[in-house]
Amino acid sequence: MPPKRPKKIEYLTERIKSCIASGAYRDTFHAALRKNERNISLPEIIHVLKTGRHEKSKDQFDEVFKAWNYALRGETVDGLDLRVIISFDDERDLLIITAFYIEQRR
Repeated sequence: MPPKRPKKIEYLTERIKSCIASGAYRDTFHAALRKNERNISLPEIIHVLKTGRHEKSKDQFDEVFKAWNYALRGETVDGLDLRVIISFDDERDLLIITAFYIEQRR
């Protein structure tokens, strides 16, 4: 019988805001590459994490890392629609997995 998946975080937005306030967040290598490739700044990502909404239907369990990846979506200060995928490590830090604009930036 396969091991049970861990429970999803119940108060996700509060946990995100707490991590941001305390500086307990970081990019993964993948996120750093994609931010550069897609011309997305860290302030845009932080803004969406603070003000966006949790898209529960887009959450996925990562079998390799045995952790939930959570999707948040919101508008940047410039009004662009951005989705940010995050997770948490064993130390309870927020990990930015990737970010992308819902529509191509012109």
